[in-house]
Amino acid sequence: MPDNKRKPDAARVAFLRSLPAEIKATISGTEAEQFMYGDDIPESLFEKIKDFLVDNDE
Repeated sequence: MPDNKRKPDAARVAFLRSLPAEIKATISGTEAEQFMYGDDIPESLFEKIKDFLVDNDE
């Protein structure tokens, strides 16, 4: 079976898995998919995870 899909970003998958259960419970499948496969964070998801993001400039 050929792999026609892009692979999810491993770092983003690991990040989502590391979130507390109560945060993960609020994330929709669509938000998670857009985050893992896309370049941008959906605004609705950003509001849920912003306290867990680390600024790369630090």
